[in-house]
Amino acid sequence: MAALSWLTPSHFIIVGLLVGFAIAHSGLAALRPRGEKLIGARAYRVLFALVSIPFASVLIIYFIIHRYDGAQLWNVQGVPGMFEGVWIASAISFVFLYPATFNLLEIAAIQKPEIHLYETGIIRITRHPQMVGQVLWCIAHTLWLGTTFMLVTSAGLIAHHLFAVWHGDRRWQAKYGDAFLKVKERTSVIPFLAILQGRQELKLLEFVKPAYVGILLFVLGFWWVHPKLIQASQQLTW
Repeated sequence: MAALSWLTPSHFIIVGLLVGFAIAHSGLAALRPRGEKLIGARAYRVLFALVSIPFASVLIIYFIIHRYDGAQLWNVQGVPGMFEGVWIASAISFVFLYPATFNLLEIAAIQKPEIHLYETGIIRITRHPQMVGQVLWCIAHTLWLGTTFMLVTSAGLIAHHLFAVWHGDRRWQAKYGDAFLKVKERTSVIPFLAILQGRQELKLLEFVKPAYVGILLFVLGFWWVHPKLIQASQQLTW
């Protein structure tokens, strides 16, 4: 038993939270066509947010509190440039995670929420930017923390987003049919692969948009609030 003393209950709890979030998030996404017919697109977007945001908040807070649980497999936090490297990688991950995935007016349900099919901006690099951003974030934070708890968390997050690649393509094809198949032919899941194969062209001017300025401001703001968020989370005893 001494050999497994590092296997704290938090390892199992974070897996449970990740599985629960994946079921809620992907399940509601799969039920979206039926849900919108029943209660309307705006109401379903609000329902989606009311379920996903609190669930994600609990998951994030629990992760922050327990991120150093378990065995410390390595410690590179004292290596020169490592802190800056993790922040740069995290900033890049947010560029992939957010600007191609939502419209703020749709989140507020001011405009009618839609599933958008397009291949501009970040989609030229990868058809699934959320997955790429999440993998990059996991790699950076796993390297920084070096704990078994972080490894378990990263494995769960990456598994969910790899499933979301298949799930998202399936939903897009069901909604758009041949139009999606044509986009699929011109894009790739692996970053830059379609560009390297000549199936896609990178157009940098498409990145000159307010959404990317918003991401830059978000990263700067998160840099400032990050220590405060950790301090506030650690006051809890979950």
